[in-house]
Amino acid sequence: MTHDRAGRERTRRRRRRGVTLLVVGALACGAAACGEGNGTGGEGAHQITIGLVTKTEANPFFVALRHAATAAAHRNHARLVALAGKFDGDNEGQVNAVESLIARGVKGILITPSNTTGILGAVREARRQGILVIALDTATQPENAVDGTYATDNFKAGRLQGEYLKAVLAGRAPKVFVLDGTPGSEVNQDRHNGFLDGFGLKDGSPAIVGRADANGDRNTAQAATENLLLRSSDVNTVYTINEPVAAGAYGAIAARGLTRQVTIGSIDGSCDGVRDVRAGTLAATVMQFPIRMATDGVDAVIAFARTGKRPSGFTDTGTVLITDKRVRGVPSQSTAWGLQHCWG
Repeated sequence: MTHDRAGRERTRRRRRRGVTLLVVGALACGAAACGEGNGTGGEGAHQITIGLVTKTEANPFFVALRHAATAAAHRNHARLVALAGKFDGDNEGQVNAVESLIARGVKGILITPSNTTGILGAVREARRQGILVIALDTATQPENAVDGTYATDNFKAGRLQGEYLKAVLAGRAPKVFVLDGTPGSEVNQDRHNGFLDGFGLKDGSPAIVGRADANGDRNTAQAATENLLLRSSDVNTVYTINEPVAAGAYGAIAARGLTRQVTIGSIDGSCDGVRDVRAGTLAATVMQFPIRMATDGVDAVIAFARTGKRPSGFTDTGTVLITDKRVRGVPSQSTAWGLQHCWG
């Protein structure tokens, strides 16, 4: 009997230690948002879980957006699970990510849709199950397929770049390279159309001496620009959909010794992009604000979880042209301002 009592006491002590370890583990996991970004780990019984689905993991814009969403979730004692497509345009990867988040029982999903119509089935199912769905950076088609959108007015961003690049020519005949993003992308089309509107051009204009799809990628853009320059080096203006594409275009142009004759504009407004403007690699970039998008999106999910309040409609999170070579009639801020506010 003595041995039995001693054995039972040892068992009770082990159980108490096990419960203590589980409690400590749960507290640590809550503080560090265990599994953030990779979908592993546990979560507290009442902790709000928010899903984030970006177009890719590596693009600096989406890295900044993910970090901002993580920070906003932590401030609200919530947990963020961040997933992404394998490449810009990977609709299947994003659909799988949304389905995974539905299975995890998240309260809300923030998504930057690669395919603004292809994602609609997954979005519908999430909303049917009571999950709040918010688009970031890119609106769905139709826009009301999600509960709300926090994004850049991409047409306006393209128009700002076009207005600036046109003004820099000061009456000289334009000879333009157009480096677009991913064909079929809503962001790509809006920025492209905005640029043409701001510059005063139409598709097919003889002033556009070269055009290529660069898929938002630096290496693709450099190779595409090299190919365009083989056909004609008589170019003075380059439109780029984003800063990685601008960096690739600059590499090709610099290799040909054409930097003095060519003005490059872009869109993003990252701190690195602003530094490129300061260094003269870019003439200007249009800043957008992914930190604001992510923070507003997370706050909306938190409000929904606590009060049932849903956002609605499109919220423009802002655009600002950044340049140290101001032109009359196009509002802008300096790189000093840009470095204080980049992506904020």
